[in-house]
Formats: sequence, C-alpha cells, structure tokens
Amino acid sequence: MHWTDYITPLMEGAWVTVQLTLYSTVLGAVLAFVFGIGKLSPNWAIKGVSVAYIEVFRGTSLLVQLFWLYFALPLAGTAMGIDLRLPPVLAGVLALGLNIGAYGAEVVRGAIQSVHTDQHEAARALNFTSRQTLWNITIPQAIPEMMPSFGNLAVQNLKDTALVSLISLGDLTFRAEQIRNFTQDSTTIYSMLLVTYFGMALVVTGLMRLLERYVTRWRTVGG
Repeated sequence: MHWTDYITPLMEGAWVTVQLTLYSTVLGAVLAFVFGIGKLSPNWAIKGVSVAYIEVFRGTSLLVQLFWLYFALPLAGTAMGIDLRLPPVLAGVLALGLNIGAYGAEVVRGAIQSVHTDQHEAARALNFTSRQTLWNITIPQAIPEMMPSFGNLAVQNLKDTALVSLISLGDLTFRAEQIRNFTQDSTTIYSMLLVTYFGMALVVTGLMRLLERYVTRWRTVGG
C-alpha cells in the first residue's frame, strides 16, 4: 500500500476524534461551571457533592474511569438487574467530559475568587442578592480569566481522546493501529498520526484564542 491509501481511513477516524472532542469539551465546560460554582456554595450538601466530584475525577486515572464506565458499570447494572451498557461513543464522551470537567471546575472556582472584593461590596451597596452578584457581576468578569486555562484543557482533551481506542472505538488512533497491524508500516503511520494530532491541536488552539478575544472584547464593550 502507498501512504496515500492511509489518508481516507485516517480521516474517518479523525472525524470521530473531532466529534468526541467537541461533545466532551462542551460537557466538561458545563460540569466545570456547575461544580466550580457549587464548590463555593454556602450550602454544605452542594459544596460536599462538588468537592467529592472534583477530587474523585482529578485523583483517579482517566483510563480507569473510561474502563469503569465501559466494562465495570454494565456488570454492576447486571448485578442489580439493570441494563447499564453504554455505547462506546457515549462511554468515551462521558469519561472525557467528567474528567475535564473536574479540572475545569477548579479553573472556574479560582477565576471567581480572583474577582476583586470591591466588586462584591459595590453589588451589596446596590442591594444585589448573592445570586444577582454572581451572575451579573462576578461571572462576566471571571470568564475572560478562565479562557487561557480552558484553552489548555481543550487541547489536552483532544489528546486524551486517543484512549478511547482501547474500547474499540474507531477514532484516529484506532484507525492508525488497524492500518499499522495490516501493513507493518509503523514509521509512516505514526508519523502521519503525529502530524494529524498536531494539526488538530493547532485548530483547537486557534479557535480557543478567537473565543478568548471575543469574550475579552465583549467584557470591554459591556463594561
């Protein structure tokens, strides 16, 4: 086989990787805000759940989380008489999203706490409630501070998608390994794989920088 014959199956795998990255990054962003804000909640139950989620998913391996969702959860469901089998794509998105969400939650928490106390005092002077202060004052100022870290997490999430190949999901890495096993052309395959991931990472980085500029401009105009 000529190296050009590898392009089509690799692009098919790359499309799966793109979808995994997009879905899990969006899920992770939602979880980051929910549990990042939850960790700052005065309600001990909400704070406790948020802290537990963050520590569990930051303190355990993403690979183990993926295997647990795909292999162990269905067995636990069978023992309880419940069908908890997850399609590979769903298991991959959940594992990636839950993992990146835990790291993102700490980014959200830190950005919120970095907002100057003068802003909170001004909000109290205007008789804002705690919820109004959070959504109208704190978060709009904190989001631009989160963006560089979120960009790094998005790129890391893209690279972590390679792990889903271990549950036989036909992503970029899985397709590359199939071709390598068939052709034994390791040098060409892995070189193309390296370049493809690098190119995709550049795209993600570029998109996140555009989003960061938009958010910064939006805050400036809004301010």
